Amino acid sequence: MSSDELTEWIAYERVTGPLGPRRADVLHGIHTAVVANTAAARGRKAKPRDFIPEWDQSREPDIEQMVATVRTVTAALGGTDHTIGGERP
Repeated sequence: MSSDELTEWIAYERVTGPLGPRRADVLHGIHTAVVANTAAARGRKAKPRDFIPEWDQSREPDIEQMVATVRTVTAALGGTDHTIGGERP
């Protein structure tokens, strides 16, 4: 691919939005946020970025951080924690 062609594709993407799998992630994030906000009676409204995965992370996920994130999102959407004592089993 020439530099000119790459420049044209970059310009095209800026006008039309992201191409490929990233675009699908954004569209699914929008749809999921709409469903979550419809189901939630109160609390913080979900945003599409809450549901868009972050790819190419170079480190292993921190399980405790993942659990904390799930609890935060659950509470924001009006859910409750049904684990024993609020701790992971």
